[in-house]
Amino acid sequence: MAIKFFIQKDIPQEIQAEVCETIAALGGRVEPKVPRAGFVLVQPGTTEEERLRLCWSTPERPERYFVPYTYVDACKVSGMLLKQIFIHEGKPIRMHIDSSIANVNVRAALSTRIMHSGGDPTASAQLARVILADPNTEIFQHLVKTYQGEPEKYVESYLWVKKCIEKGQVIYTPVVYKNPGGRRPGEERTQFTEQDEEHLCNWIAAKIPYKETGGRTGNRLYQQLCEMAHDPEFAWVTRHTWQSWRERYKKNATRLDAKIAQIVDQKKPAHGEKGQYGYVRKPEEKPKRVRKKRSPMNGDTDSPIAGPSTVHTMETYSVPMPVPLPTLTGVMGPNDTFSPVVYSTPPPVFHHMPMPTPVTGQMDAATARQNAREEEMEDDEEWQIREGDAPTPAWAKRKADDEDGPNKRARTSPTAPPLHPIDQAVHDIAREFRFTVEEVQEYYDKCGDPERTKNRFKKMRDVLNALPDDDEQSRPSA
Repeated sequence: MAIKFFIQKDIPQEIQAEVCETIAALGGRVEPKVPRAGFVLVQPGTTEEERLRLCWSTPERPERYFVPYTYVDACKVSGMLLKQIFIHEGKPIRMHIDSSIANVNVRAALSTRIMHSGGDPTASAQLARVILADPNTEIFQHLVKTYQGEPEKYVESYLWVKKCIEKGQVIYTPVVYKNPGGRRPGEERTQFTEQDEEHLCNWIAAKIPYKETGGRTGNRLYQQLCEMAHDPEFAWVTRHTWQSWRERYKKNATRLDAKIAQIVDQKKPAHGEKGQYGYVRKPEEKPKRVRKKRSPMNGDTDSPIAGPSTVHTMETYSVPMPVPLPTLTGVMGPNDTFSPVVYSTPPPVFHHMPMPTPVTGQMDAATARQNAREEEMEDDEEWQIREGDAPTPAWAKRKADDEDGPNKRARTSPTAPPLHPIDQAVHDIAREFRFTVEEVQEYYDKCGDPERTKNRFKKMRDVLNALPDDDEQSRPSA
């Protein structure tokens, strides 16, 4: 069945016409009503887009997707229907493109790819579920450290988007276990209370729920605990030093392990959940090193050289490479080495589509649905059939002016092609003397003379006409 599309009405007519033409060429169909399963083509960053999303984005219609109108051309270029993978619980995954990705063309291409696959690249770092950054910068490591304790926040490389699209699903970078290591003795200086032990057990249950993974007597676990002192919920950690917390557990491990096991049994965390101590982000894959081939033009020996850098690779996103500006004579001195670089504009898709920006206006979903200007397609609207004595469906009825209009053309049977003169002569002889065409044709094929054939069948008809009737032969003579 053809894929259905609905186009945002206030998109310029020339763009709509071009989109409709492309959809028809690819076998799709543009509907006047919002389809229950299909694509709603919008212009990102507009108030009308927000209204359409509020009005028609519902959990009851998980197969209705909202994509930019450039999605159609992107599918045409890729030769396939792009899957909507960046969706979580029926809503677009919010993403933030960090400023560490400095190349403006990469940022634009990254944003477009995310939208074409169902995501929302306009979120802030605080509201985003995924933060995309350059893994070759210090900012990336800072972001990983900042958000590693938040279970619903992920920091990924900008290449992660391309990997997910190629695999057809969202796969976050996994965490791997890293041995905390190290043991140092410490002493208690402040008396521990039952509440202190309860807090300590809850902390260990959250960070190292299963003792067999190790690390409960390492230093870093308790150092991190004391680093949480700025959080009002962890104000109690200031009662003891990290060495004291560690020694308290170490000297009472058997008793405290039983309490920790009870807490874990209630919460049932999985191995390696985000936020657990000892599990760190899996390191990014480094580009493979390749060897330089021996050139026949010189005697260079094989020497290892670094492979192509993946930092802001433009080929990854099919956008133009930076073009250096021509030297401005008379402006810079002869010893100046500054060479400004600009980036050529990416090729337009239909027409230039501005970068999406979050809409600041507030709109209520219930109000948007109540004031909807569009209609939703019904399930049986397309394939209604007549059952029994029920009235004829609307699609099967003819228009009134088509029934008996003055300009209605009468049906005409197709005319037979003209016969060959010989065949026409055979037909005329058969009709004139009341013989079959096959009989006349058989005799003509023997003699090959139309006149002789005509005389032959004339004589035969005369003989037949001269024969008496059967009644006259059976009548007795007087």
